[in-house]
Amino acid sequence: MKILITGASGFIGSFLCEEALKRDWETWAGMRESSSRRWLQQERLQFAFLDMTNTEKLTKQLSAYKKRVGKWDVIIHAAGATKCLKRKDFDLHNYQCTKNLVNTLGALDMMPTQFLYVSSLSVLGAIREEQNPDGTYNDMLPTDEPHPNTAYGESKLKSELFLKDMPCSCTIFRPTGVYGPREKDYFIMAKSIKQHVDFAVGYKKQVLTFVYVRDLVDAIFSAIGKADVADKKTYLVSDGCNYPSRAFSDLIQKELGVKSVLHIKAPLWFLRFISAIAEGISHLTGKPSTLNGDKYRIMRQRNWQCDISSLKTDLGFEPQWQLERGVKECMAWYKENKWL
Repeated sequence: MKILITGASGFIGSFLCEEALKRDWETWAGMRESSSRRWLQQERLQFAFLDMTNTEKLTKQLSAYKKRVGKWDVIIHAAGATKCLKRKDFDLHNYQCTKNLVNTLGALDMMPTQFLYVSSLSVLGAIREEQNPDGTYNDMLPTDEPHPNTAYGESKLKSELFLKDMPCSCTIFRPTGVYGPREKDYFIMAKSIKQHVDFAVGYKKQVLTFVYVRDLVDAIFSAIGKADVADKKTYLVSDGCNYPSRAFSDLIQKELGVKSVLHIKAPLWFLRFISAIAEGISHLTGKPSTLNGDKYRIMRQRNWQCDISSLKTDLGFEPQWQLERGVKECMAWYKENKWL
């Protein structure tokens, strides 16, 4: 089995590479030549340096790899951007690069047997925010019509729609919030709690979902070799549980042994104000900020419940890392690697 994993230098991509190597597959890490190899030190790992922003350059690069590989049996496309300075940059990195890759593979007769795309639950947007009479929310479904409310979600949806017409088997995965070792956004929360502060926004009930990175990897790999079942299917991915808004921070506090935490809950207008300032500063410094307009819309969303039943039925996926177990391993890794 020959597999290419794009976005290999990233958080999710590096774990995908590890799993492919565990299976003794010929594993190619697709990435920009300038990207870090910090988490890609395995001796058997091979590298495919690809510039998907430039079709001419990409054609030359893939042509060279065709002489060495022929074509890959499976491609997991995990490359993309979650933070950008400009709206058009999301479109470039998440949609145009996907389009360039697929079109170039087709032109060079390098289309794989299976193409697996890592999208996002953000594609659906805030579609089920109304509470039932008992105060509960309804699950988002893979069949729901997407209404993305972020530039990130819009760019991911454009890729999904483009991939629906692929001439090979294509499966789309929409994970909810992904956490685990090496991840930096949830690490910010851990660092804040270590300093005895937890910040949340919005007073209306919020239900969150999470997926540990190892579970996400297992879900994606469960589709490989099942093209007859998974072709042109879209799956939502979580650990199968719903959590109150403080569940993650409370578990972090427990694992770090922090005795007291000041829990600050601010109104949404305050978050919007702070996000606007942070976004303005990022444009001045030229560095994307963790807080921005997209992040505001994500944090204000109250319902992230999602139905993963089709993932279980079709692919036999069973989550192994519910939040307590995942946070425990994640915090242990942060401490062991001197992040905390």
